[in-house]
Amino acid sequence: QVRFEVSGGGSVQTGGSLRLSCRASGFNWSKFCLGWFRRPPKEGVAVASIDADGRATYGESVKGRFIISRDDAEHTIYLQMNNLQPEDTDIYYCAARNCAFEPWPYWGQGTQVTVAS
Repeated sequence: QVRFEVSGGGSVQTGGSLRLSCRASGFNWSKFCLGWFRRPPKEGVAVASIDADGRATYGESVKGRFIISRDDAEHTIYLQMNNLQPEDTDIYYCAARNCAFEPWPYWGQGTQVTVAS
């Protein structure tokens, strides 16, 4: 059974930072890509993703501000969010997929990020 433990959301002022964490289990970590999305899964907008080799991909709006990383020993991914802006306010979700297949079938619970202007 795939399980996620998501933490790290909160409220910050414009220009502030937050770090999201997502610990995942129940699948072959070495073959899976993981990512962070905004809004509910059906409307998911990719923020950042990282493949099994650690290669990262970012959405245009977060390039240069957010950093995704993975700790394979801890089965955890992180999203370091820097220089946060009010438009970053949203619910952020952790997701996982087998890197060989495009859909993202596994979703964790959301965590709220609020950036005050």
